[in-house]
Amino acid sequence: MERISFDEFQKISIKVGKVKEAFRIENSKKLLRVLIDLGEEGTKQAVAGISKYYTPESLVGKTVIVVTNLEPKTIAGYTSEVMLLAAFNDIDLSLLTTDKEMPPGTKVS
Repeated sequence: MERISFDEFQKISIKVGKVKEAFRIENSKKLLRVLIDLGEEGTKQAVAGISKYYTPESLVGKTVIVVTNLEPKTIAGYTSEVMLLAAFNDIDLSLLTTDKEMPPGTKVS
């Protein structure tokens, strides 16, 4: 595994978000479009291959952890502005969240 310096790690912006809306993407078996409230940063969109593990309805209201300063990427015609963080293995996937209620936009460190 390649190591990075602490200074490099500090460049990553990781924040708490709250899912406001989620939608299936037409003609895709695995992609969902997720709108995430990040507090003062406003609402950002993520396109994620998580539909095997989550329905759009199960995501609404969920607290999630996202990387907010990646370059936007177009996936299936939608711009993904943030990346949902998750733990996964060969069997399951679990979105990262907080163990206490935290407001959208809270910095994760």
